[in-house]
Amino acid sequence: MGSTVITIPADVELALPKNIQNKDERQKFSIFGIISNLTLRVLDQKTKQDMRKLLHSIKVGVALVLVSLLYLLDPLYEQVGENAMWAIMTVVVIFEFYAGATLCKGLNRGMGTILGGVLGCSAATFAQEVGGMGKGNAVMIGSWVFVMGATATYFRLVPSIKKRYDYGVLIFILTFNLVIVSGLRADKVLEIARDRLSTIAMGFAVCIFVSLLVFPTWTSDELHDSTAHKFQLLADSIEGCLENYFRLDKENMKDDSISSSCKSVLNSKSKDETLANFAKWEPWHGKFGLNYPWTKYLQVGELLRDLATIVISLKGCLQSPRQPWSGLMQSIEEPSEAVGLTLAWSLRELGESLVKMRRCNKEAVIVPKLNSMRLELSSIVSPSKFGPIENADGLAIASFVFLLTEMIEKLEELAKVIEELGELAGFHTK
Repeated sequence: MGSTVITIPADVELALPKNIQNKDERQKFSIFGIISNLTLRVLDQKTKQDMRKLLHSIKVGVALVLVSLLYLLDPLYEQVGENAMWAIMTVVVIFEFYAGATLCKGLNRGMGTILGGVLGCSAATFAQEVGGMGKGNAVMIGSWVFVMGATATYFRLVPSIKKRYDYGVLIFILTFNLVIVSGLRADKVLEIARDRLSTIAMGFAVCIFVSLLVFPTWTSDELHDSTAHKFQLLADSIEGCLENYFRLDKENMKDDSISSSCKSVLNSKSKDETLANFAKWEPWHGKFGLNYPWTKYLQVGELLRDLATIVISLKGCLQSPRQPWSGLMQSIEEPSEAVGLTLAWSLRELGESLVKMRRCNKEAVIVPKLNSMRLELSSIVSPSKFGPIENADGLAIASFVFLLTEMIEKLEELAKVIEELGELAGFHTK
């Protein structure tokens, strides 16, 4: 059987250093370059993450010192008294690593406290008017506690409310119960609600000042960067998988670096949803405006997880002991490597367009190359080349080609969603 020779797209070739010309050098570059690049990126990310953790710890310490001045300074203590504890508790509870998370919890706590305080005062006043100061008052208060507690808990279990306002509903239940059962006279109830709300507002103000104005860690930046990083992880995994296979390097095929990269993408769903939720609370900052399409990032993440699943399946297929004999593998090596390079290039191109917030014209750049690769894959399993696919070798080749074709289909979907994201977010065209 003659080998099929195709021309690798010029853009793909430019992704490699210019001094890498022959196949052996390209293989060496791909294997060791991918491993070294992954190692450097992991170390760099770990260093940055450690610095961010240290900075966050310092910011929390500063916020606690500032809010503790309510106790330490006599003029302030005379104004708030023991209620200063609520301000300290607010800082401890709502100060989160990301600015969006702090805003989310802070606003939820504020809304829950205000609503719980207002309804608690109203219910306590109503119970006092109707039930008087005796057992009737206690019965009315108990009834209000049951009705509001049960109702709020039911709404807390509604998925759309639980996703964004779970903490606020929890604070509402707590505040309502504390206010309504804390005093027997209406004026005392109002005083309790007012004092607690004022000290919580002080703690919230300190948190917002430190979190948003002192080296803020934005949730939106984290979601944007982590989503873009997944493109690079999958591109490296596809290249490494095919390079190891055609070098007949079964030991490297068993290496966990490819699987760990894909699994990190697969396990990112919960984190992405949490980050997207917090990002929606953040104000206009940097390159992200109001009503930014964060839901599109979740769509991109879902497609990347589908692609990671296919890569893991491809690795399992290539590790199978029922692989075709080496002569048959050599006949599909060049077109398969070209497809792998194009897939990796397309992923990096889409990831770079996301990083730089640049519009990527998929119809002019991505889709033509993917269509060309689809035709190449069709020629690999054509009956004129291999005959009817009936034996184990033919089925192995067919499975291999099918998974590569699935990657192409998924990449086309991914390019479409990235293009939609660019339109909604107003990415620039150059």
